[in-house]
Amino acid sequence: MKCLHTFLLLHVVTCLQQNAHGSNIIHGEKAPENSLLYMVSVQNIRGHVCGGFLVTEDFVVTAAHCVDSKPTHVVLGTHNLKDVNNEKIEIGKKIIHPSYQNVGKGDDIMLLKLANKTQLNSRVQTIQLPSGEINLEDNETCQVAGWGKTSSNGPSVDELRVVNVSVINPQKCKKIWHHLPAKVICAGGYGTNKGFCQGDSGGPLVCKGKAVGVVSANRSYICNYPDLPNVYTDILKHTEWINEVVKGKND
Repeated sequence: MKCLHTFLLLHVVTCLQQNAHGSNIIHGEKAPENSLLYMVSVQNIRGHVCGGFLVTEDFVVTAAHCVDSKPTHVVLGTHNLKDVNNEKIEIGKKIIHPSYQNVGKGDDIMLLKLANKTQLNSRVQTIQLPSGEINLEDNETCQVAGWGKTSSNGPSVDELRVVNVSVINPQKCKKIWHHLPAKVICAGGYGTNKGFCQGDSGGPLVCKGKAVGVVSANRSYICNYPDLPNVYTDILKHTEWINEVVKGKND
């Protein structure tokens, strides 16, 4: 029994780790222009690697595992990554949550301090984080967006896509994802053909108009839903740390 337990734990941790990189939107649609103005494309010298979202004029929230892709800059104020009017800002500092070890162990969240502040305007806006318990209900409809793949082996997209996903009961998710990390939210990917895929990692799960989760993992790069719930880092469990970093208390 002990050997089986160890195997299952390693299997789940491995699956969560493998799913981390980049997760695109499955069975979604193109986001309307001038919507989701908080969305950020996190990029390296080759282009888009992860999603993210603007929480202040100089801080972006994304997934900690996105650091593996060596991001160098972000692109703001865009729905189409080929738009020549996109705003590009270098990353000044990458602040990974101090408890993060790997995706399978949770705390998959990172703050990017931009080298320069952006100007909030008709193309660029921040999104609010939950300041208190938000009480997500089972099957509550939320949104996730990104520039990731639209199928497991498909290409990434240039135009931002968005899809509605339903929140999955935490206890039910734990039964499906054995040894699920603490401080996560499950939504989409199970009991539905909608969810995220590689390239969407770091983007926000938006419920009640606030960013409540960060795209973290699916199962082994497989986006042929339904199979296992999509996993998001629970922002509410990390807001104290976020506020400390943003206010410069961790410098």
